[in-house]
Amino acid sequence: MGAYSQMPVFVPQKSMLLSLVLTFFFGPLGMFYSTILGGLVMLVAYVVIGILTLGWGLAVLHPVAMAWGAWAVHEYNGRAARRAVY
Repeated sequence: MGAYSQMPVFVPQKSMLLSLVLTFFFGPLGMFYSTILGGLVMLVAYVVIGILTLGWGLAVLHPVAMAWGAWAVHEYNGRAARRAVY
């Protein structure tokens, strides 16, 4: 064995399924699992759009939140894989 040996470093990944389930059931609060900034932005958007459209706009906003959460997990896992040392 040499003077320097590289130990494997494993970076935990987030679950795409968990992100989708949390966002489906809890809306922008579920997005906090995948992205804090996205959760805050969507929380404000849910309140504003919900008030302005008497709740009807949330039918459009909810799938957007789910897609954003899934994209955020995908990006996070990609960055984690690039940081990991095998």
